Amino acid sequence: METQELLRKVRKIEIKTRGLSNQIFSGEYHSAFKGRGMAFSEVREYQPGDEIRTIDWNVTARLGNPYVKVFEEERELTVMLMVDLSASGQFGVHQQRKKDQLIEICAVLAFSAIQNNDKIGVIFFTDQVEKFIPPKKGRTHILRIIRELLDFEPEHKGTDVAEALRYLTSAIKKRSTAFLLSDFQSADYESALKIANKKHDLVALRVFDPGELELPAMGLLPLRDLESGQRRWVNTFSKRVRREFAARAAQTRHRMEDTCRKAGVDYTHIATNQSYVPPLMGLFKKRESRR
Repeated sequence: METQELLRKVRKIEIKTRGLSNQIFSGEYHSAFKGRGMAFSEVREYQPGDEIRTIDWNVTARLGNPYVKVFEEERELTVMLMVDLSASGQFGVHQQRKKDQLIEICAVLAFSAIQNNDKIGVIFFTDQVEKFIPPKKGRTHILRIIRELLDFEPEHKGTDVAEALRYLTSAIKKRSTAFLLSDFQSADYESALKIANKKHDLVALRVFDPGELELPAMGLLPLRDLESGQRRWVNTFSKRVRREFAARAAQTRHRMEDTCRKAGVDYTHIATNQSYVPPLMGLFKKRESRR
């Protein structure tokens, strides 16, 4: 991609997603994702209603009046975006591809993170880990991430969610909040998801295109698998063919949901032909309600 075109696209995404983050997401994000714990802030005089267990007995004895310890949440988080850049992300029958939706969601999450003073890093993956950007703060860092998302050319085309999760577990030593963004067209990843979620706070975001859910009856069509490159002619007039196609799509969704439930991972589904705001807000509010 030419430099000027790339910069123009980065700026366009920044304007849209930063505005959404400012107006909608930053408060919900703050409420939905916990910090690392509580840290001591100060002592103050006891007030009616304060818990007895917060009394600082040393200060109380020294000053002759009851004083309590005040704690504040350690807010700063490390946020990791695990982004599926496999060839299936190029698919899209509406206004945008799955990859386009992924990029915008990543940008919104990234700006929400830095507004809450969190660090953010990225793992790009296909059937291998393609690139790792260590967590940092700041607008310049976010813009670098967006540029990479727009311009990075992966070496491989397949999808291996388990490989990305294993890399997260080994590369990020401290507990993080990790967003796994993929279409989840991957082989078994249940074990890796459970292990990663024990160490980190995982959230799964499945991005899909409605064109993947069912075949239109349009006669004999040449179809190509974007990841394997295999081509074949398909008779879309056949009800059996259309049924099998829809069944495989439903299986992908149900496998993802079942795997996430077993691992205790929050998840949602985001379609390319719809706004990602409602499903993300719903997910954030669901998490907030459990705090």
